[in-house]
Amino acid sequence: MLPLFCVSQTFTGKVIDKITQQPIETVAVYFNNTTIGTTTNSNGEFSIDYTDAVQSTLVISYLGFEKVLISDYRSQNNISVELVEADNALEEVHLEYDDGLTRRQKLRLFRKEFLGTSKFGKSCKILNEDDLILKYDKHNKALYASASVPIKILNKTLQYEIAYDLMDFEIIFRYADLTGLEFTINSVNYFGTSFYRDLNTTKKKTLKHRDKAYKGSVQHFIRSLYNKNLKAEGYWIFHDKFRVDEWSFFTVEATGNKDFKKVTLKEKVSILFDKEHQSAIQIEIPEFYVDSYGNYTPVIGVYFSGAMGDQRIGDTLPLDFGLGEKE
Repeated sequence: MLPLFCVSQTFTGKVIDKITQQPIETVAVYFNNTTIGTTTNSNGEFSIDYTDAVQSTLVISYLGFEKVLISDYRSQNNISVELVEADNALEEVHLEYDDGLTRRQKLRLFRKEFLGTSKFGKSCKILNEDDLILKYDKHNKALYASASVPIKILNKTLQYEIAYDLMDFEIIFRYADLTGLEFTINSVNYFGTSFYRDLNTTKKKTLKHRDKAYKGSVQHFIRSLYNKNLKAEGYWIFHDKFRVDEWSFFTVEATGNKDFKKVTLKEKVSILFDKEHQSAIQIEIPEFYVDSYGNYTPVIGVYFSGAMGDQRIGDTLPLDFGLGEKE
């Protein structure tokens, strides 16, 4: 995979407590789902570099305060951010809920569907499981998870430490036998912001693992869709079990925003990657937007199933993966 080169820019600002108007030190400032991040100094000031490749929201996060998300950072600079104290609605972390499942059983279900069951997912370890709040709803056959602090995940195989600020998580079961502990999944949905800390970029083994995780991923597919080189990247498109011309189903058009392209899909199609890994994509919205770095929006309404649908946190790479930089 060839790196993409982009000129870096710098965004600066200051973070203060809204009530006291005093600067806050060690506030986390990062671009969502990337390795690009920093913290505020003793004066509450921060400076963070980014490139045109970065389309992620800027996240400003500090324990005990409401998170601030900034998407229009390209149109402003040297900003002042006032943090507001968060309520204590999640201060229930250590309660044990009598909902038909033990905490250990709920953790097992959560790990499987949050981290994944691939080689990469199985190599992950949650470093602060005690911070998780897990509830099982017997009536709706659903497992919910939340946390008042970011979930810390060590991905040993891909060599990333991920701080995942979980905003929403639910598993809806089609069938649930609490006695025999047999479950059939109907759907898994989760959402949050994340920061990746790169632990090792030099070992050939690590780089090989990362390349394997990337090839055939949703991120790889979206980049290929943007560049209109699906076939060259190893993707075959099928409809009703017959291989079809991808561009008779997908339409990719330029927009007024040079960073994004508009995508429409005529009907649900199957995706075969490298003649081996099978997936499918369907959309329940008129169109969605993609960029060359693997972002797509909106997320709700674009649904992947099969190999791509089974990918979880343990299979993901930061959005700046594979991007070079020149000054």
